[in-house]
Amino acid sequence: MKTIIPFLLLSIAMLPAATKATAESPQYYEIRSYLLGKQGDAGAIHQYLRDAFLPALNRQKMGPIGVFQNSAEDQSDSARLVVVIPYESADAITVCKNRLAKDAEYQKAAKTYLNRDPKNSPYERIESELLVAMDCMPLLKVPKKQLANAERVFELRVYESANERLGDLKVHMFNNGEVPIFLDCGIQPIFIGQAIIGPFTPNLSYLTAYPSETARNEAWVAFRSHPDWQVLKKISKYEGTVSKIYKYVLTPAEYSQI
Repeated sequence: MKTIIPFLLLSIAMLPAATKATAESPQYYEIRSYLLGKQGDAGAIHQYLRDAFLPALNRQKMGPIGVFQNSAEDQSDSARLVVVIPYESADAITVCKNRLAKDAEYQKAAKTYLNRDPKNSPYERIESELLVAMDCMPLLKVPKKQLANAERVFELRVYESANERLGDLKVHMFNNGEVPIFLDCGIQPIFIGQAIIGPFTPNLSYLTAYPSETARNEAWVAFRSHPDWQVLKKISKYEGTVSKIYKYVLTPAEYSQI
């Protein structure tokens, strides 16, 4: 099997200058899903995110923030808007919330959204998970010129495990060989994290990017047949580490920073 170290090193990338996290201090990610349900108002949520929430987080020197919706190719069972929020530390989550409460500009921009009648919620519920970045990719990465490509698509995958031991083994599998195979096949990770809190624990979740829907399909065909993957997946200790996979094919909102 060919060496995979060069590919692994390529996956450790720089963050935007505003971010202080380092490879020695892994990031935390909130993956926030607005589940629309039958009465959801996606337009109202987009307006809130675009005009109030993202600008407020950027004033806190946070970002990049990703906002996504189901693509035409998505086969999941619920319409949703997905927001990816990176934090420098776990403590930064509470700091961010407190600052929003004191941000007059945010409160003004968010007023219409926050003051909606209780019977007129723009979503059915918010479903979130909190991840800590893994050793194989401790920092979120947005490839250069990605935002200029209007055809780009993303996949959010959640790998659920039957118990904590198996979940940790799946993390070990990623940290010791899976990411370099991704890169060799044209699968570009944006972040990879293990869940600390969420509805599918124990699990890890990751977001990957592709230049187009065609490129996404071709990349996964290449991955499944890659010789290194054929070796890695047959290592006995990794058998049965994933009990269920949740996959969401997403397109970015026009104001998404990822």
